[in-house]
Amino acid sequence: MNQKWLPTTESEVGYKSSGLHFYIETIEVNRLSALAFYAAGESQYKGKRFYWQNREKTFTLVGLGHAFVIENNESEKRFDHVENIWMNLTKNIVREDLEPQPILFGGFTFDPKNQLNNEWKGFPQSYFAVATYQLVIQNDKAYVSIHLITDQVDSREQFDSLRKERDRLIHAAQVRELKTYGKPEMISYEERHKDKYLEAIQTVTNLIQDNKAKKVVIARSLLMDFKDKVTSPQVLSHVINEQPESYLFGLEREDLLFFGASPERLVKVDKGQAYSSCVAGSVKRGKTAEEDQLLGNDLLNDPKNLGEHHYVVEMIANTFAKNCINYKVPKQPRLLKIRDIQHLFTPVEGTLLPNASILQLVKDLHPTPALGGVPRMEALSIIRNVESMNRGLYAAPLGWVDAEGNGEFAVAIRSAALTDNKAILYAGGGIVAESNPSSEYEETLVKFRPMLRALGGQLHE
Repeated sequence: MNQKWLPTTESEVGYKSSGLHFYIETIEVNRLSALAFYAAGESQYKGKRFYWQNREKTFTLVGLGHAFVIENNESEKRFDHVENIWMNLTKNIVREDLEPQPILFGGFTFDPKNQLNNEWKGFPQSYFAVATYQLVIQNDKAYVSIHLITDQVDSREQFDSLRKERDRLIHAAQVRELKTYGKPEMISYEERHKDKYLEAIQTVTNLIQDNKAKKVVIARSLLMDFKDKVTSPQVLSHVINEQPESYLFGLEREDLLFFGASPERLVKVDKGQAYSSCVAGSVKRGKTAEEDQLLGNDLLNDPKNLGEHHYVVEMIANTFAKNCINYKVPKQPRLLKIRDIQHLFTPVEGTLLPNASILQLVKDLHPTPALGGVPRMEALSIIRNVESMNRGLYAAPLGWVDAEGNGEFAVAIRSAALTDNKAILYAGGGIVAESNPSSEYEETLVKFRPMLRALGGQLHE
């Protein structure tokens, strides 16, 4: 193990005159399973963990414990609030060039104006954390970092205890046999507010036909009850195994785990280059390769889905025009195929302006027409009035940013919230003038499947 002690100079964080020191120590380790490291924190850090793996499987991140938490209920200012605190906290960090930076991980809720109480009651509008123990697996190397953020000048004794705990976690993840987790046993499920959902589709279709909006995304939820308590490592293990082509994520806060397998990037920034994905319009996978190709070709030529997709491309391109020196957008979408569904997909990329940042892009992009609608404000107002739930982090930006402004956020779809022996699954679809309730309902059944499968459930379709 190569060990380095990397203290930072004092960093002023925007809390009056409080001065905080950000101490980091990173070691490289051999043969470390990300899930085993996550599971090693089950007893000590439950409620303070996160897991992330990008779609390309080139970057995996696990966090155990909280060195620092940024959360707020600042509505439209919430993005700026997180960015300002993070920039102040990390502006004087000293580290080795080849080692991972400290990472801030978390998400912003879909709609801060939604006042409905459900499983998201008490959850802040933005929730981010710097892990006490951070695992990064990248370029076939694994690094574990200790982060200590404190106002104490002399923290050597505290850091010694953190080292001992780090070594215990690594040992537990390396030495214990990787556990095989069974599927949870579902005892019942409930399609929550199904009738109201179907009524909402018709209501929204009528509003669109009356020119009150062009497109509105309406979602619904499904409640699953299990025989026994379900654990975070248990469900994450199945998501990881079953959805390898997606962004994989899990974020705990107190007794709630929000997890999923999203096909959709909101935005990525890497050394000043920005990347986004326009994903809108979908159809199921075929049972044979021939049927799959026919379904995909129909999707590529379907006016309703192409119209939905165009709204997303137009909005993301406009955001890149505002934040980039230059950018490029392909003229035609292609197909993005994942296990249960295929989507229309258009990648967008550009070079950021000097004053632009990933969190400003997140602020400008959320929600895209793929998850909110067109026009944005009118669509959000309609969603607020007709949906019988609070989306929380569902369909919202979830991801990470490092000390140099690099990072990536996914749109948190194909997702669920887990509390004790209950799970709430979320799915939705874009409503336009040609929509009808039965076909939209069928589309949500397809979108429920990834999380249903991970949780051992099956709908009687």
